[in-house]
Amino acid sequence: MKVLQINAANLTGSTGRNCYDTSKYLIDRGDDCVTAYSKGRSVDPKSEYVIGNSFDVKLHGLLSRVSGKQGYFSKAATRDLLRFMGEYSPDVVLLGNLHGNFINLPMLLSYLAKNDIPTVAVLHDCWFFTGKCCHYTLDGCYKWQKQCDNCPCLKKYNKSWFFDRSRKMFSDKERLFNGIPRLAAVGVSQWITDEAKKAPVFKNAVEITRIYNWIDTELFKPVETADLRKKLGVSDKKIILSVASDWLYEKGINTVVELSKRLSDNEIIVLVGNIKVDISLPGNIINVPRTNSVEELVGYYSAADVFLQPSLQETFGKVTAEALSCGTPAVCFNSTANPELVSESCGAVVPPDDIEKLLSEIRVIFNNGKESYSRNCRSFAEENFNMEKNISQYYALFNRLINI
Repeated sequence: MKVLQINAANLTGSTGRNCYDTSKYLIDRGDDCVTAYSKGRSVDPKSEYVIGNSFDVKLHGLLSRVSGKQGYFSKAATRDLLRFMGEYSPDVVLLGNLHGNFINLPMLLSYLAKNDIPTVAVLHDCWFFTGKCCHYTLDGCYKWQKQCDNCPCLKKYNKSWFFDRSRKMFSDKERLFNGIPRLAAVGVSQWITDEAKKAPVFKNAVEITRIYNWIDTELFKPVETADLRKKLGVSDKKIILSVASDWLYEKGINTVVELSKRLSDNEIIVLVGNIKVDISLPGNIINVPRTNSVEELVGYYSAADVFLQPSLQETFGKVTAEALSCGTPAVCFNSTANPELVSESCGAVVPPDDIEKLLSEIRVIFNNGKESYSRNCRSFAEENFNMEKNISQYYALFNRLINI
């Protein structure tokens, strides 16, 4: 089997790590896989294809902001990719994150339809089935179930400076995706899978299914953290950990700050990730810059007494799964995909934006002791987010599409 993955990144970020894991799985079992990407780290040039260059990405981003259209530029880079696809002749194409200003979506989808190439669209966010937005629940907009227009998210995600092109982009996606004869959509949680089933963009998909994102439970596991706690200066404190690549208001940074105002002297928050908003952090929040080091992340997850997922809109929430795999219980809000990742034996789910209830459940975990949850957390992660098990579900899906 020959598989071509197309994603904004390779090896970096959660979707980039997914690409690497999938490629390794396929190659290890004797199949062939090439990852086409715009940015990231190279591992094996023989199994990689770099789309365009940094200048093209910057130009694409500028044109996108000026025109209001996203994924309509990078024609030369996309033409080169399609030429490579013709030479490589994949049996199936896996579409990941395509809204990184690096590919021309109409050209790509038209090629897949014309050549009847089995195609899997992975829903890491909602962009594939909306006019332009990656998430919509905080804005309360569900126009994508019929027809996008008058978009409330023009200044979010890939920003538009002047024009609302959401209606055209939605109509084009509906036409182009529905033109692919053998198309499957994969939601990385049950929540987004159920949302995708309501989307006109996927009305002709032959299959819409859930395959959870995965983690390498052999890497994400409990480790000794006495030295890390000492380095942070928190050896005698209860640690509440939150992790994000970039901290934005949408990720729940306000919730973290509000929670910090209610903590006692022996409780502290460790916030991993870059702060991307203008907000003042109190002294009982320790901010650690974003890291791509798995070893560092495992240390922070293992050192924490509880993991906090403060975001109200998550299509999966990989950091929560990683924390559980390191034996750390989690607390999250009851919204979007969050509650799927936190069973009753692994922490707590609280009503959206209820800070008092959030703190109450955190202290229940403190009082019970992390060790009373760790075994259940680890078992839940191994059962639901096992890497080989979940990638094998993609492999089975590829075969079903190929044999239609």
